Amino acid sequence: MDPAVTRTPVTPARPLIAVPARFSATTSALRYAAEVNARALIEAVWRAGGEPASIHPASGDVASRLARFDGILLPGGGDLAPRHYGARGVHASVYDVDDLQDAFDLEVARRALDMGLPVLAVCRGLQVVNVALGGTLEQDMGGPEREHRHVVHPVAIRPGTLLERATGVEKTEASCYHHQRVDRLGAGLTVSARAADGTVEGLEHPGLHGWFTAVQWHPEDTAHEDPAAQGLFDALVRAARDRH
Repeated sequence: MDPAVTRTPVTPARPLIAVPARFSATTSALRYAAEVNARALIEAVWRAGGEPASIHPASGDVASRLARFDGILLPGGGDLAPRHYGARGVHASVYDVDDLQDAFDLEVARRALDMGLPVLAVCRGLQVVNVALGGTLEQDMGGPEREHRHVVHPVAIRPGTLLERATGVEKTEASCYHHQRVDRLGAGLTVSARAADGTVEGLEHPGLHGWFTAVQWHPEDTAHEDPAAQGLFDALVRAARDRH
């Protein structure tokens, strides 16, 4: 080769991170109802070096659809139908239930964990994993004095957990928006973080052969300015890259 000819460095491909889309009834900019993901969430994955890809919630062979991805991010969203965790009634505060979304998210959680894909679950995503593994939810935490909507509050992270290693801290300020919380833990799950009122804020599964952590809060809200929050997305993408 002519020594004067220089080769263009090859940039490693970004790990492909699947993010199940959420149904939106109104999207004025698109003129139609849409399937969406929060821009802050997508940007956090991109900053971490991942290639975020929204995937359509649909019935069918979920395992084969997930096989092309390097990691999974289960995002926030509306409530799961209480029947999925054996509840006999439905609290009046339960909102935005969608049967297709529920069935798809639950199957994604089960298949991704079985396949050993790296998984980060956020808010509804944490609840989906808990229910997928046989756990239950408290349908409503109570009125404004108890619910965690539009609240930033301290969360204590258990030392030695994947969550602690990802965030690099044992206490963080969490941006929360939820009115439900974990009641009974799903099989194999352990608590990695709690709020001051005892609410479960983080879950892990030490028995899995893949990387998995879940948080009840929304780290994407502050990830652009908080290294601890961004660290969760960095850890997901790092685990996805390390699979190869």
